[in-house]
Amino acid sequence: MSGAVQFYISTLLVYLAVDVMACWALNLQFGVAGLMNFAFIIFQAAGAYTAAVLTLGSPDASGNFQSYVFGSSMPFPLPLLAAAAVGAVLSLVVGLITLRRLRSDYQAMVMLVVSIIATTVVTNEIRLFNGPAGLSTIPQPLADVLNLDPLDYQWFYVAMSVVICAVVYFFVHRITVSPLGRTLRAVRDNDAAAAALGKDVTRMRMFAFVVGGAIAAVSGAVLVQFIGAWAPGGWLYPETFVLLGAVIIGGRGNQLGSIVGALLLPVGFAEATRFLPPIGRPGLIDALQWVAIGLLILLFLWFRPQGIFPERRRTFDGSGTPNRAWTR
Repeated sequence: MSGAVQFYISTLLVYLAVDVMACWALNLQFGVAGLMNFAFIIFQAAGAYTAAVLTLGSPDASGNFQSYVFGSSMPFPLPLLAAAAVGAVLSLVVGLITLRRLRSDYQAMVMLVVSIIATTVVTNEIRLFNGPAGLSTIPQPLADVLNLDPLDYQWFYVAMSVVICAVVYFFVHRITVSPLGRTLRAVRDNDAAAAALGKDVTRMRMFAFVVGGAIAAVSGAVLVQFIGAWAPGGWLYPETFVLLGAVIIGGRGNQLGSIVGALLLPVGFAEATRFLPPIGRPGLIDALQWVAIGLLILLFLWFRPQGIFPERRRTFDGSGTPNRAWTR
């Protein structure tokens, strides 16, 4: 296998790991807890910006052509942990505004507005993260310590991303199979009944929202330290709908479904369009790609709303023995 092919495959694997983590986070919020988070991409961006500024060094350093806040040169994995903390705190702030008093349809609208406001502020306030030009030349973790050639480092980053994915899966799986996960599903299916049984509905939703925001920030940190750049144009609100579509297509509430959805939509579907011959005016294929994504989501919502892998729920047979069955 040639070096170019290996470089391409390893890059796709890193992107897949990032999208899988993002889909797990959104699945915890939307698939398990029933939260319609149209501002999901801003938490991924918050993690990316946090990891970037904590590895770029001081913005006042000689020869630095970028303007940003809180510059530092933290060693790996501290930027990753800091990104998770920032994602959790930001989720808590947004959750306090949206989850406590607003019903679900109003929550979705507020989330979308928050996403647009965040993009506008970061784009126009140059001192925050260098405005529309964004941040670049972000150092890759452990690159100077390992001293590997570019291709070997690519595969090292793939392995590191897989390890981080495994850690994220462990936490998400422990939540979803525990009594806490069953409570989150009860809140999703019938919040009034859950409240009548003594469950704190707002607290449960806040928990899922904060944990999902932290995981989203980790996925953003992993991505930005791989590609070495981040700008407002890369985290517009339509990106949230791609990840949401992946969760719906794969199967909401199902961790395997999130993996399959991430493989099919953000990675597979997007990459397949790169091999289409150029037709029409420049940019037409990119525009048609968004149309096709929207139609694919609509088809699944209409004909198979449970997704490819429906959520597995615990049932009981006549003897009271628990077993599992596919949700129909």
